[in-house]
Amino acid sequence: MGHSFQVPERLTAGAQYIGGRLRPGTSGRHQDVVNPATGESVYRYEPAGTADVDAAVAAAAGAFPGWSGATPGERSALLHRFAAVLGEQADGLAYTESLQCGKPLKLTTGFDVPGTVDNTSFFAGAARQLEGKAAAEYSGDHTSCVRREAIGVVGSIAPWNYPLQMAAWKVLPAVAAGNTVVLKPAETTPLTSLMFAEAATAAGIPDGVINIVSGAGADAGEHLVAHPGVVMTSFTGSTAVGRRVAELAASTVKRLHLELGGKAPFLVFDDADLDAAVHGAVAAALINTGQDCTAATRAYVQRPLYDAFVGGVAELMESVRLGDPFDPATDIGPLTGFAQRDRVAGFVERARAYATVVTGGEAPGGPLASGAYYRPTLITGAAQDSEVVTSEIFGPVLAVLPFDSDDEGIRLANGTPYGLAASAWSRDVYRTGRATRELRAGCVWVNDHIPIVSEMPHGGYRASGFGKDMSAYSFEEYTQVKHVMYDNTAVARKDWHRTVFGDR
Repeated sequence: MGHSFQVPERLTAGAQYIGGRLRPGTSGRHQDVVNPATGESVYRYEPAGTADVDAAVAAAAGAFPGWSGATPGERSALLHRFAAVLGEQADGLAYTESLQCGKPLKLTTGFDVPGTVDNTSFFAGAARQLEGKAAAEYSGDHTSCVRREAIGVVGSIAPWNYPLQMAAWKVLPAVAAGNTVVLKPAETTPLTSLMFAEAATAAGIPDGVINIVSGAGADAGEHLVAHPGVVMTSFTGSTAVGRRVAELAASTVKRLHLELGGKAPFLVFDDADLDAAVHGAVAAALINTGQDCTAATRAYVQRPLYDAFVGGVAELMESVRLGDPFDPATDIGPLTGFAQRDRVAGFVERARAYATVVTGGEAPGGPLASGAYYRPTLITGAAQDSEVVTSEIFGPVLAVLPFDSDDEGIRLANGTPYGLAASAWSRDVYRTGRATRELRAGCVWVNDHIPIVSEMPHGGYRASGFGKDMSAYSFEEYTQVKHVMYDNTAVARKDWHRTVFGDR
């Protein structure tokens, strides 16, 4: 691979960002950040131990009174400056994200970084819109109003597939609402989360408002979730790990937000624009090398279009260019690591016993052999209850199944425990209208699949979790609603007192 980009030298100070400063961890171990395109270590650090988590929670708790007591306008002004600093550092963020994740540079420069800057700008504005219900006299003798208040120290855990964007999704609504945060990124991809926190400090956000502990889930993550000084946990990751997080959070009666796995259906009716559906399916299945919880993983195609759809997707997949993430011609890069590459390959190899691998289904050789690459893969002939249709693969694999009636298509699309995202493809507004009502998913696209905007919420149904990232709806997770009631009568001896003592 022909790039020469290196991790910013200042990060050699350590991968913990506590109280506005980088510092080493105290676990006594070492963790490598590996470039999955080459298999080479690009950064080594000492992960967080429990003492680091304690220090980060203490820093966040110390910063909470001042930050929560700031006016919405003051927090908004600093978040606007934060967005500007992130914009100024866009190139470094994009290159670092590509280095630690293997993402093509055209993805990090065209999606990850600008999306993060936009999300920061959105919450800078939203910080001034924390409204409660208007004052009114509901009892007749009292005036009631609702206050929306910050809840305290939030412990957040972000995944490895979108390290920078997920750091932003976790941190921004929390701090815009007046909370302080301890974020644990995935231990394999901490670099842009650290840079994100540094940018916040450079923008003038007070020390301790945003803290990063980089370490393993079994150590730093579990200690953060169970910490008595943390009042809320926000977790994005697999459904299996989400269950463990929920168990730990319950031990201290924490508020909980879970954004978990997905197995998004791509539902193509027989009057759909076939060309649009083919191109949409390939893009939606392969974004971030398929490592996206909303990626199209199950395409259900009404029988009149099925053969043409399969042929078109296979042809387009075969044209997708794997390569060096820093080469502008590269379409998709490697998976995040060799363990994930082998996991994806295992799903495909097992599927050969009951389905047809139309294209892909292998790791490339030649100059890409040293990286965690896997070819875009199309599978047909799998049954609805088969592993590749029901399990989250998290790789560049699309299974295509036929259906006959609209009722059958919607039933099959809803036929997994997940419910994060879905799409419906048709020229008929009544058909798509029905699909948007009946598909059990937190986001349903019509004649597209994947686009997100900061103004709209992101979150799932059923095994995909609960609660929302992004949008003003996310403030429901990070604020406490308080009812305040004022007596308007100035009467010392009220009628209702007689229900407790004395006579009327």
